[in-house]
Order: sequence, then C-alpha cells, then structure tokens
Amino acid sequence: MTKGMDEIALLIRNALSGEGLSAIAELLDPAVTWGAPGARNPTCKTRNQVLAWYQRGRDAGVRGSVYDVEVLGDRLLVSMSVRGTENARERGGTALRFQVLTVRNGKVVDIVGFDDKTEALSYVS
Repeated sequence: MTKGMDEIALLIRNALSGEGLSAIAELLDPAVTWGAPGARNPTCKTRNQVLAWYQRGRDAGVRGSVYDVEVLGDRLLVSMSVRGTENARERGGTALRFQVLTVRNGKVVDIVGFDDKTEALSYVS
C-alpha cells in the first residue's frame, strides 16, 4: 500500500533531520534525480548518487535543520536552515534552503533545490 503524502512529509522531515542516511534511502526511488531548477543534466540520477551527495556534505560538516514540510499535491516543499556551507558562512552561520520533492507511488522521484522560497513555490505551480 502506498503511503499518503502527509505520512511521507513526516518521514522526510524526520529523515532529513537525523544523522543517518538509511531513513532517507528508504524514501528515494532507485532512479531519483536531483539538480538545480531547469537543469538538463541533473547533478544526481540515482538513489546512490543522492546518498553519496548527502554523505559528502555531512563529511564536510554541512548540517541541515528542517523547519517545515508543505504538501503541495504530489510534491513536498521542504524548508530548512543549513550550516557549514560557504553560503551559510557568508550569511553569518546559516542559510535558508528549499527543496521541492516530487513523489510517485510513495517514493521521491525528483529533488530540485532553491535558495529562495518564492522561486520554489513558482516551480511547484
């Protein structure tokens, strides 16, 4: 049985707030893509590539804290503050980031990252 979007939103919030990658791995489709808005060639094209991207960030000291997950049809808008990136350091320690996750059959199939919530919301509509 496929999970409902509210349940997936809660699982995503918990998985991204935790330190381990196993929880997020279970939520990703094997062929999940991840990239910038409008990218013809996404940065990541598989679950393993997405997990490796997360791991590289964690190894470099990057940490995120999810403060909101909105259900918008078949997409989730994940709002978080991030520490440990160059962008965060330039902004005094933390930077806001927004990710739009597209869900099909209970799994995340696409992730697109944004620096601006308005841009993320425009992408969804």
